[in-house]
Amino acid sequence: MASVPSCPLCSSRQSTRYPRSRVRVFWRCLHCSLVFVDRHDYPDRETEKARYDQHCNSSMDSGYRKFLSALAIPLLSKVDAGAHGLDFGCGPGPALSQMLQEAGLFVDVFDFFYAPNSRIWEMRYDFITASEVIEHLHNPAMEIERLFGHLVPGGWLGIMTTWVDRINSFERSRYGRDPTHVCFYSESTFKWIASHWNTTVEFPGGNVVLFQTKV
Repeated sequence: MASVPSCPLCSSRQSTRYPRSRVRVFWRCLHCSLVFVDRHDYPDRETEKARYDQHCNSSMDSGYRKFLSALAIPLLSKVDAGAHGLDFGCGPGPALSQMLQEAGLFVDVFDFFYAPNSRIWEMRYDFITASEVIEHLHNPAMEIERLFGHLVPGGWLGIMTTWVDRINSFERSRYGRDPTHVCFYSESTFKWIASHWNTTVEFPGGNVVLFQTKV
C-alpha cells in the first residue's frame, strides 16, 4: 500500500484512500477534507498543455457565457463599477474577463500557459476570479496564499469548481478521470480555507464560492 502523502492544501499526513481507481491513486484529507491525487500521478506540463489545447471555450458561445454567469452574477453584486480585478487561469479564451469588462469592470488576465504575465503580481486587486482552475493546481496552498495576498482589504476571491461530493460515481466520472484534475474540493474544504486565511465565505449557489478578505 502507498505511504500516506502530505495534503497539498493543509500539509496534514492524516488522509485515507478515496475511491479506488485503476488509473490513479486518490486520497481524502481528514483535516481539511481535500480529495487529491497522489503526487506520483500528477501530469507533466506537456500533458497538461495538450489537454488544455483541446478546450474550445469561446466568449461568443452563449452556453459557455451562461455557465460562467454562475460566478459573474454574484460577483458583480459584490463589487463596485470600475473595480479592478484579475481573471486567474483565464485559459486560451478569456471569456469571463470579457463578460466582467462588459459589465463595467477592469480585468487583467493571467494563465500559466496562455497569458504568463508576471507583472500582474506587482498589483493588488479589488477582486480575483478563478473559474475551473483550482482543481488543476499542483500546489494549491501556495497559489491560494498568493491570490489572497494580492487582494486589497475587503477584496473578493470568486472560485468556481465542481464539488467532489456532488460528483456521482467519482472514480468513473469524466471529471474524476481528467488527468489534469488533481485536487477536488467540498463545502468543508472551503470553510477550512476561510478559517485558515481568516476570510469570510459565501456559497451563492451552484459550484461557486466567494471569499472576502478582512477590511
